[in-house]
Amino acid sequence: MSLLDYFKTTKPSSAAIAKERLQILVAHERSSRNQPAYLPKLKQELLEVIQKYFEVHEESISVNLEQDNERETLEINVVFPDEEQSKKIIST
Repeated sequence: MSLLDYFKTTKPSSAAIAKERLQILVAHERSSRNQPAYLPKLKQELLEVIQKYFEVHEESISVNLEQDNERETLEINVVFPDEEQSKKIIST
């Protein structure tokens, strides 16, 4: 091994990248299987209410329910557009 080998950047193989992506997809599917049936409807209704005030897309909102032995936590994440875009929508 030469001194120059330390400075080379190695790219991960396409197989390694595909494996990592597949692991993410499998984890996502497993987590969504344990969700209650009302969550998709809740997500849609929240999206409709938020869209009255902001131009957001369906990908901009996520609804998750986490459960442990003591409590359930409903987590809602919404990515809002930048402020300038919001002003244009509200003023029309």
